Order: sequence, then C-alpha cells, then structure tokens
Amino acid sequence: MQGKIILITGATSGIGKVTAIQLAKTGADIILIARNEQKALATKNEIISECSHNNVDVFIADLSSLEDVRKVAEQINATYDKIDILINNAGLILGNKRKESIDGNELTLATNHLGPFLLTALLFDLIKNSDDARIINLSSDVYNIAKPDFENIQLKQGYSSIKAYANSKLYNLLFTKELDMRMKENRFDISTNAVHPGVVSTGFGQNSDGFAGFLFKAGKYFFTTPEKGAQTTIYLATSPEGGKVSGEYFKNKKITKTKDKIVTATNAKKLWEITESLTATRFL
Repeated sequence: MQGKIILITGATSGIGKVTAIQLAKTGADIILIARNEQKALATKNEIISECSHNNVDVFIADLSSLEDVRKVAEQINATYDKIDILINNAGLILGNKRKESIDGNELTLATNHLGPFLLTALLFDLIKNSDDARIINLSSDVYNIAKPDFENIQLKQGYSSIKAYANSKLYNLLFTKELDMRMKENRFDISTNAVHPGVVSTGFGQNSDGFAGFLFKAGKYFFTTPEKGAQTTIYLATSPEGGKVSGEYFKNKKITKTKDKIVTATNAKKLWEITESLTATRFL
C-alpha cells in the first residue's frame, strides 16, 4: 500500500477511525474529511503516533452542505494528482424530529447520500488517475426495511428517523450499483462496492431520540466492535479481490445477495437522476 492515497470521510470516531488507522499502518497516505476540526486534528495525531509515517492530511467540510462539498473537492483537486481509494464512510441517524440541511434537503438524505454522491463526482478525475482505483460505500443491512418513495424522497410526509436512515442505506447501495454500471459503460477500470459493516458498538445513534435511540442504546451490549466492523472495508481496500470485483454488496468479506424487490436497475437509475437534480451536477 506504499504510495497509495486513501480518502476517508467520517473518520474521527468509530469504524471510520479504525479504518483510517489500520490503513495508515499499511503505509498508505491518508486524507481525512471531517466536520469537526478539533476532532480531525486529534485523529490525525493519533494516526501519526500509531504509524511509521506522518502522511496524514485533514480537510474540513460538512457533507450535508453542497457548498462545503464543492469547496473541499476544489481544495483536494488542487492538492493531489490522484486518489487511489475513496471510502464514503460518513453517516448519521437523527431523532424523531425531521431536520433539513442548509440547502433545504432532509438532513439524513443530505449527509448519507447527496454529499457522498457529489464528492465522488467532483473527485472522479483524481480517481481516474489511479492505476488501481476503488470506491467503497458504507451501506447497511438496514436497507432491507427501506420503503423508497422517490416522489417523497425528502420525507416531508411520513418522516421517521428509522425510515430516513434505512432509505439512505438503500440509496448507498443503489448508488454503488448504478455507478458500477455507468463506469463499465464508459470503460473505466474502477471498482466500486458497498459494505455492511455489521451492527457496531460506537457512539453512532446514541444521541437519537425516539425508537431509533432506544434501539441503539438497548442493543449496544450485543453489537460488534469497531475493529470487526472495519474489517470488510479494509479488506476491499487492500485485497486483490477488492480491485477485481465491482458492483457488489459485501458482508463479512463476502459477496452477499441483495433484496431483489428494491435493489433494482430501475430504482438505481431513477435515484441517480433525482440526485443529479438535487446536487445540480452531471456525473457520468
């Protein structure tokens, strides 16, 4: 992994932080995108203290803000000439009250899907410059309870935190499928896969209220560790298979069949078109 440049979002805690540390230990250069500068710098120092090099860079952006995503992408494009691995790890789950981003998008949708989509699009020229480019998107088995309604993608009617989160994890999976199809159509030799990290014991979801908060608090003693949760992402980033297989959903380092009724080519294409409209960008 020497000479590889890996960009990870949401790496100041939990799975993302473990992923960043373990990949840095392989000799790879690490780029962190985080919302909180203090936490990001602390994570950078922790990575450096545990590894044999200090090639760790930090950029600050709130992924729910389309302007922030554009600004940070511009900074990264001006700083680097390639990205070998992009890991869209950042995500959130909210409470019972529906919230909106600065752009007026439902906040879970904005953070978990729109931001990663736009970031990937704006950094795609750097990704294309890699000889072994990989895009890894953090999804979750909770997508199985998603109830997508593209006419109500902002969940202005019937909002719940669980529905918003489950839908966003489905969107991560549909994004992966459609991205893979479009890259193959354009003959880009780039792999992209989605990951279920497991139900991981971190601070994630602990501040949520209502039923979502209850589930995370009640179940925390039965969750797996962040170290185990990061294993599949690290496997896809470092293994030969991670560069050869594309468009798949991985769990426990193995390809897992997805739910046919909602993970469809039609849904993937429709979501892509809506996302391009919401982010005011054209991607592939």
